[in-house]
Amino acid sequence: MGASTGTGAGASTGTSTGTGAGAGTASGTGTLAGTGTGTGAGGPAGLRDFYENPAVPVASGDARSRRQARLLAAALDRPGALVLDVGCGDGTAAAVAGPILAGHRIVGVDWSHDALRRARPRMSHVVRGEVDGGGLPFTDGCADAVLFSEVIEHLVDPDRAMDELRRVLRPGGHLMLSTPNLAAWYNRALLLAGRQPVFSEVSLRGVHGRPGTEVVGHLRLFTARALRSFLRSAGFEDVRVSAAPFHGVPRGLRLIDRAACAVPSAASILLAHARRR
Repeated sequence: MGASTGTGAGASTGTSTGTGAGAGTASGTGTLAGTGTGTGAGGPAGLRDFYENPAVPVASGDARSRRQARLLAAALDRPGALVLDVGCGDGTAAAVAGPILAGHRIVGVDWSHDALRRARPRMSHVVRGEVDGGGLPFTDGCADAVLFSEVIEHLVDPDRAMDELRRVLRPGGHLMLSTPNLAAWYNRALLLAGRQPVFSEVSLRGVHGRPGTEVVGHLRLFTARALRSFLRSAGFEDVRVSAAPFHGVPRGLRLIDRAACAVPSAASILLAHARRR
């Protein structure tokens, strides 16, 4: 079983192409993950180098993208909403979610030059930005929704990131966040066996003590209970947590993984929907 859930990177200011404060339009684009930021003006140089490495995965599974897009489409009660896809990665998920989110204005945001280069053919508007240091290049309260997919597990300072996402959301705006589940059903078994859980990492140079072969830079991991508590403390309300399967589960275990989505606390991927107070 691998531990790659999709990363991009996200920690520097300025824009690349597209829009700044959401003035441009883009129809039917998407939801992918991926910033890896540090503190201050963009985090340790080692993390920056890691996330700019083209070999680091910047794509995630289609099942999570579709489920998250459906949740957001049901929550948005009017067409033309401005959605910031913070940590858009290579735009693969945008292509998957496009038909579901058609009619809304989507702007992809990432720090990694390499991720943005790959995202441009798939997303009409992409912006280079960060969730710490100088902040996102958007005005206060401009966004109707923020997608933050498989990003938070890569952050040195998730509290500052939540402050920045809350700033750009309008009151009542939607936060759609996804992240791997530390308490996934197989991680519970691995811990009982004395193994390192999937999704967790102790080094950026190699995989140690857990299944999988890819290093993806996970720094933070949440259980469903911890994620709910964290989002409420960050100024969000109406926090609901559902689940999605993990694309890296071996084929013979995928039916079990899909069935586990009925119990989010034991599922592979946590999908949180919350509203800004």
